[in-house]
Amino acid sequence: MAFALAVVLVTPVAVTAAASAATTLTVAQALAAQDGRTATVTGYVIGQPTSNTTVLRSGFTSDTAIAIADTAAETGTSRMLYVQVTAAYRSAFGLLANPGLRGQRITTTGTLTAYFSHGGLKNPTAMTLGGTTPSPSQSATPTPSQSPTPTPTPTAPGGGYDSTYYANAIGKSGPALRSSLHAIIKVQTKLSYDQVWEALRDTDQDPANSNNVILLYTGRSQSKTSNGGGVNDWNREHVWAKSHGDFGTATGPGTDVHHLRPTDVSVNSTRGNKDFDNGGSPVAEAPGCYTDADSWEPRNAVKGDVARMIMYMAIRYEGTDGWPNLELNQSVNNGSAPYHGKMSVLLQWNQADPPDTFEKRRNQRIYERWQGNRNPFVDHPEWATAIWG
Repeated sequence: MAFALAVVLVTPVAVTAAASAATTLTVAQALAAQDGRTATVTGYVIGQPTSNTTVLRSGFTSDTAIAIADTAAETGTSRMLYVQVTAAYRSAFGLLANPGLRGQRITTTGTLTAYFSHGGLKNPTAMTLGGTTPSPSQSATPTPSQSPTPTPTPTAPGGGYDSTYYANAIGKSGPALRSSLHAIIKVQTKLSYDQVWEALRDTDQDPANSNNVILLYTGRSQSKTSNGGGVNDWNREHVWAKSHGDFGTATGPGTDVHHLRPTDVSVNSTRGNKDFDNGGSPVAEAPGCYTDADSWEPRNAVKGDVARMIMYMAIRYEGTDGWPNLELNQSVNNGSAPYHGKMSVLLQWNQADPPDTFEKRRNQRIYERWQGNRNPFVDHPEWATAIWG
């Protein structure tokens, strides 16, 4: 009996296609391959594209599209891939429903073709975050396994954000570290002074009561809606006093949420524009705080928070973008000069009161939901002494 032998030939073209389909592309590679092929791409969520040159980083208006990039701090739309979010994935990957996706890494598979007249990926067949593949039939409110998980705050070189956000700063010290950090954190979304109200309701939320914020100097938990100028209302405290450089409340240092905190109106007034130092008389409305004619000492639980906010401002604003060159010094009488003291005391506070869960969450929320930049001294308190000794 004769047997027919069937031979299946696998052409080089088929092998190449299979290998290509199995390869995960970077955003840069996807932008260079806008030819209708199906591909899998990994990148960081930057925001919601609304035109070929505009990407919203807050105040999202829909769940139909996201922009991703190879770095979480990317600002150039030409280096972003616009990803269509179809109905099957909107409840888990739309930014209106999930603003916390900003800064998170996702992997998506779809057709590489123009979207918003811009390099894009359309008709996704898969979208994943943190190893979870959302089901097309998921409910409007993601389950815990579908919810975005915060990207970890770095704890050691090479981990967490260090290999991406802080890649150019790791291993440096002194002026080189300072210069690298400035270049990293100056890339941010700038808020209006009105937007600061809503940002603070999010960043300073009481972990025990989501209807309240925690006031910086008093530690009091207070309704998010009791903001204003009345007695016992809360208002927006500029930890780096806005008169120290005369930048006021204009968009820029005057609206940078990394140093703006909710405080009791009268306590804010008592602090005024004083520099920071130890000592003075007790502040009746703010137990643990002390003040004299030219300085303010916050309660122990937030001494490090205050120090790291001041340090952030000194690195972020170097006089290169139209704002004053802010700097730490040893004075408690700085007045309207673009300086804040007292540096030696702030360095002590940074060491004595390391970042706690509240401060770390705050840094993360500002990064992922509001400004897209981080306070490096919350992530790496040791960098304070590496820069200022």
